[in-house]
Amino acid sequence: MECPSTSKVNIGLKVLNQRDDGYHNIYTVFQELDFGDTIQIEKIDDGCTIKSNVDWIPIDESNICHKAYSALKTKFPDLGGISIHIQKNVPIGSGLGGGSANGAVTLKGLNDLYGLNLSDGELEKIGATIGADVPFFIRGGTQLGEGIGDKLTLLPSHIQGTYLLVIPDVSISTPWAYSGLINKLNSEELMPNFVGFFSGDYASLKIFENDFERIVIPAYPEIGAIKRKLLELGARFASLSGSGSTVYGIFDEDASAKEAELFFRPTHQTILANPT
Repeated sequence: MECPSTSKVNIGLKVLNQRDDGYHNIYTVFQELDFGDTIQIEKIDDGCTIKSNVDWIPIDESNICHKAYSALKTKFPDLGGISIHIQKNVPIGSGLGGGSANGAVTLKGLNDLYGLNLSDGELEKIGATIGADVPFFIRGGTQLGEGIGDKLTLLPSHIQGTYLLVIPDVSISTPWAYSGLINKLNSEELMPNFVGFFSGDYASLKIFENDFERIVIPAYPEIGAIKRKLLELGARFASLSGSGSTVYGIFDEDASAKEAELFFRPTHQTILANPT
């Protein structure tokens, strides 16, 4: 099987209280994009082998695809083996969820390849045990994410436009970003109604704020400069995705997005993508 493994951006991200398990509760909108990796899955007699076109991802048991296989092997002890080839396009540390998508695709691929007949809901529960963003990629699309990102609600529409992703040569550690927010969390803060936007209650995208910008932009001024320039070049909305480092702008016109891409392309990796 050859399976597309997509990516995502966060449209708004509020970080709430820290949980007893060390994770944080969040409130966000996940938007799947049509840019991503490609994963080839093939049956073998036993075990899980992983290969890739890059040398910066692990190919042992620490790989999220291997974790997905192990989770299903625990549930189905007679499960056969799998050979996985990951064609990586999504950069590491970019906040685009590339690894989580790989894990979700492996779960779905194994489910189909071996006729396990697991529902999306069952796959989401298994996905939550291997990565916080994995459950989102089981169904993809546009979803409200709560809890650690595993409590998901499908939304009726998406924010249309061409999404220009600008990826600086910076890899931001998610644990570092969360640790920086600990003293800035405000449980008394009024929560924005993200769902209200999709119901037509709000016209402005200004309600979508990413709390990580308070930590990341002061530490990496280049990221703040990219966001400002995207808005100057005509994006109707620009934001950090997740804890970074990708900054994206949403453009109403494809031509405007391509013109903005030309500005960034000499010095940054750029990707034009569409919401799915």
